[in-house]
Amino acid sequence: MAGRLLKVSTLATAVFASSGFYLYNKHVDPNDISIIRFGRAAATTAVISYDYITAFRGVQYGTEEYWALKSKVHRRSAERLRDLCCANRGTFIKVGQHLGALDYLLPREYTSTLKVLHSSAPQSTMQEIRQVIREDLGKEVHELFSSFEETPQGAASLAQVHKAVLLDGRTVAVKVQHPKVQRQSSKDIVVMELLVHAVHWLFPDFAFMWLVEEAKKNMPLELDFLNEGRNAERVANMLKHFHFLKVPKIHWDLSTKRILTMDFAEGGQVNDREYMRQNGIDVNEISENLGKMYSEMIFVNGFVHCDPHPGNVLVRKCPRSKRTEIVLLDHGLYQVLKEDFRLDYCRLWQALMKADMKGIERYSRRLGAGDLYPLFACVLTARSWKSVSEGISQTPVTTSEDVEIRTNAALYLPQISDLLNRVPRQMLLLLKTNDLLRGIETILQTRASSSSFINMSRCCTRAIASHRRSKAGSRSKRLQISLSEALTLWQISLYEVFLWIKSSRLGCWVSVLVGFLPGSS
Repeated sequence: MAGRLLKVSTLATAVFASSGFYLYNKHVDPNDISIIRFGRAAATTAVISYDYITAFRGVQYGTEEYWALKSKVHRRSAERLRDLCCANRGTFIKVGQHLGALDYLLPREYTSTLKVLHSSAPQSTMQEIRQVIREDLGKEVHELFSSFEETPQGAASLAQVHKAVLLDGRTVAVKVQHPKVQRQSSKDIVVMELLVHAVHWLFPDFAFMWLVEEAKKNMPLELDFLNEGRNAERVANMLKHFHFLKVPKIHWDLSTKRILTMDFAEGGQVNDREYMRQNGIDVNEISENLGKMYSEMIFVNGFVHCDPHPGNVLVRKCPRSKRTEIVLLDHGLYQVLKEDFRLDYCRLWQALMKADMKGIERYSRRLGAGDLYPLFACVLTARSWKSVSEGISQTPVTTSEDVEIRTNAALYLPQISDLLNRVPRQMLLLLKTNDLLRGIETILQTRASSSSFINMSRCCTRAIASHRRSKAGSRSKRLQISLSEALTLWQISLYEVFLWIKSSRLGCWVSVLVGFLPGSS
């Protein structure tokens, strides 16, 4: 194996040597040269691979020394990967962010290290921003805006956002794509594909082709800001009955494939508990509304916003109504769920909430997990098999269980990798979305709350009833399905009232009174 790696290292060295010769005395940014970007990625891959091959020589598997060493190797490999993403930027940062969001699928050393990529994206210069606006909108910045802040509100892997004021006085956010990303992205994905194949050749248990396939499919969509604008309008219309949800309005006359202009939205990030405390925002209300919103997207509509990291979900008090609002940003990445997949996913979650083990096995297998269905159930819920068996809606999350799940992510990495290559591609973004939402709930300390399971139960019931009605051949059958649905929803509401009474002062008083009744002891 070391011989194989020597070939990769030699190739990387040759690439760097030839690149240095090419750039000698030329005023060229190395980050724009494909061969430099490839050489940097190949060298990093070679170094990480060599580390994993040689670090454990002479160390007995399963000992404390082995696990301590493995954690160190994970950490320094993750740091090398992070540095590569920061150096190559663009698509590399985007993929690194994706990996950093997989809290319960990858070793903690990787996810905690790669999370910084959400806040360390590069910025384009104001000269580059003006150039993109000039090329796409055909006018200078001052001809389109009465003011335009040069310092961006935020910079991401593919674009950055500037606050501006239109000529009519309205305040907007202008999202401008980094000028070189479009040209580099397709080449970067080819590089990633080549290197993932090389690593799989060295380590057969490493089968992360799903990551490259997702990047191939999603990157062109994320680079088309007109597609993002259409997604924003679609989800705003789809969830218009949720008055707490705000999606900034798109200004189509100032939008192109590389520029998206929308209403400017103020607010604090959804993971900022201090901001919520200062502004009188109820953490539990935010968590419950976030759960309602995503349950509706996933189970009922099958159109899912797949990048709910804290920077894309803002919270605020409406200045006029004083109601708490959630502002959903960055609509570039959505997953459209096929009907059969969505319904099987609904039934699987119903089985998980009821601890219906036969249902869990059946629908996990239908979703592609095969004999790995116990692992799939644990990955999907981020709960232990013991909790899954007892019913995840009945068993609170403990710190020890959370540590167990994160530890198992490192122990069972080959099996998780195999599982992710088995399941339908639609599942991959849902798993990422689940992990991001769980991360928010963990920070808000609302993890596995009863309200989240109640919202999921309602949406699953509605989705399945709607499907059955569409297949019913008679009016009486449709009426029967509707009555059954209404009864189930009424039972869920009754259970919700019961939980509220149980947790309220009234519930405490009733418990005390019952304790004084004869024979209650």
